[in-house]
Amino acid sequence: MDHKRMFERMHPGFFDDPGIKNMSEDRIFAELIMDLRRSAPEPVPYPCPDHITFGEYRGEREKILEAVSRIDEEWVRYFREGNRVFCAFDGDTIASFCILEDWGMQDDLRIGGPGCVGTLPEYRKKGIGLEMVRRATNMLAEEGFDISWIHYTHLRHWYERLGYETVLRWNCRGIFPE
Repeated sequence: MDHKRMFERMHPGFFDDPGIKNMSEDRIFAELIMDLRRSAPEPVPYPCPDHITFGEYRGEREKILEAVSRIDEEWVRYFREGNRVFCAFDGDTIASFCILEDWGMQDDLRIGGPGCVGTLPEYRKKGIGLEMVRRATNMLAEEGFDISWIHYTHLRHWYERLGYETVLRWNCRGIFPE
């Protein structure tokens, strides 16, 4: 599987974006995948609180945008009308969220993945975000996705706990040679 070619097809002109080009060279990011045809996410290494529930977000748009802006104001633009959002809930409160991305077909493989993953500060370090990503990944597998792709993260070791594999690393100058 040519991950670099897939990346370039899924994100044409990525390194021409001024936000990427003007980053500091010492900011290094990763692209990770899980081949859903061969594996499933590993169990979360520590239990998530019992009262937390999970599911697709069906509430008011303003409520999810408020949660997203608490994590990263720049991400709000990615939470467009019609995007699928998967969440962890504490009652009616959003504890963690991610967009369920669908990047279509690449090399006869259906590719998707959790994107813009965020957990509100008061819910961190409890296994909630990791469990949410595990469940979102399983949901994508059940829907027939072949590959789950984590795009543009500096938290590669966090995702690797679930069995994701780092396939590319990059900075503002482009993808690092393997």
